Amino acid sequence: MIIHLLCFIDRSNIGNAKVLNRDEGNSLVQTLNISNEQYLVALMIFIVAFTIVQTPSNYMLKRFRPSRWMALMMFCWGAMTMLLAAVKNYSGLVALRFFLGAFESGLFPGQVFILTFWYRPEERAVRIALIVACSSLGGAFGGAIAYGIGRNLNGVHGLEAWRWLFLIEGAPSCLAAILCALFFPDFPETVSWLSDEERELATQRIKGVASLGSDKINWKEAKATLMDWRLYAHYIAYISNSVSFSSNSLFAPTIVAGLGYTGLDAQLFTVPPYAIGFVVTVTVAWLADRYEARSWATFCSMIIGGVSFIVEGALPADAFKARYVFLCFALSFSFSCTAPSLSWLTANLRSTGAATLAVPLNVAFGQLGQIIGVYIYKDSEAPGFPTGHFTNAGFMLEGAIIIMSLRLFYVYKNKRLAPGERKWRL
Repeated sequence: MIIHLLCFIDRSNIGNAKVLNRDEGNSLVQTLNISNEQYLVALMIFIVAFTIVQTPSNYMLKRFRPSRWMALMMFCWGAMTMLLAAVKNYSGLVALRFFLGAFESGLFPGQVFILTFWYRPEERAVRIALIVACSSLGGAFGGAIAYGIGRNLNGVHGLEAWRWLFLIEGAPSCLAAILCALFFPDFPETVSWLSDEERELATQRIKGVASLGSDKINWKEAKATLMDWRLYAHYIAYISNSVSFSSNSLFAPTIVAGLGYTGLDAQLFTVPPYAIGFVVTVTVAWLADRYEARSWATFCSMIIGGVSFIVEGALPADAFKARYVFLCFALSFSFSCTAPSLSWLTANLRSTGAATLAVPLNVAFGQLGQIIGVYIYKDSEAPGFPTGHFTNAGFMLEGAIIIMSLRLFYVYKNKRLAPGERKWRL
């Protein structure tokens, strides 16, 4: 959770930097003299690198042990974030965002993959949610930190506040990488802090329903995973969710600024939606695990999120308070559908090879949605942003239809199973 919190802060702080101290002419966009189109390219190039490196990263994680690979990625993305404070032009910004995306790419699919070695399917949604919810918590912390830095450090030692933002938020990742290398748990079969009896219990309880650290990845499993069409339905549904996840993460300060909150207040008022999102995300995931209702949890979250985006887009341009309330709903349920959908996917993967490939492929496909999310909130449409809100609504509702279709497919498959055959999880 802490690792993911640091990762999300370092990933999304460019959204804060874009508007930080804009009233004084000291924002990132103003200092580097870049256009809105160039800023969008800087966002998009991160996602390109993120997509390319994800699947190889999961293989490297399995090959070199999670603790070592995770620590290396952490140190590198923290260093890239700190180096962003030194950029002087558009080219430097794009190059560093590319490397930041490459080093952050393996974290989330890697963490979901690691959970399959420790927890049974009915125990994963809450754990994934606690990790995902740290994205919303990171957004809350990021807004609060940006507010404090913008208020107190702008111009200190000749540096704009956004440069201090990158320095201060990148350093903890570099330091935490040392702790990660020393203490991050690898596999139940190998960790030193389990006794022989505990190690046996940890491996026996997941045998047959989860991955084992000793399992090897083979081509037969990889081919079967790549050819399994039902998994692509999961991937497409995840694309639908990723549009809103990306656009909210990157443009929350811009959207809030469009609601009538200017200057540093735009940073501060991003905190409540993210804080509410944390609570909603964990609650929905707990219900999904408690009642074996991952598909229903994902479906309902997408419906509520989609309707909230429709209301946001349909409200009059000057209905600031009402749109802020529905921003809280939309952001919260955009985040809350991620954990049950990923937990549902991993619950229906039946080999280590499938988990190694399918989880990063799912997240990699989601990057297509994140690229779309980069372009849908147009500054020219402030404060209503109808294109952004209606696009998010369309993708969320389309994703809900796919999720329900997948559920009906699994119900149909279960009815055709012979007695004693392993059922598909719902």
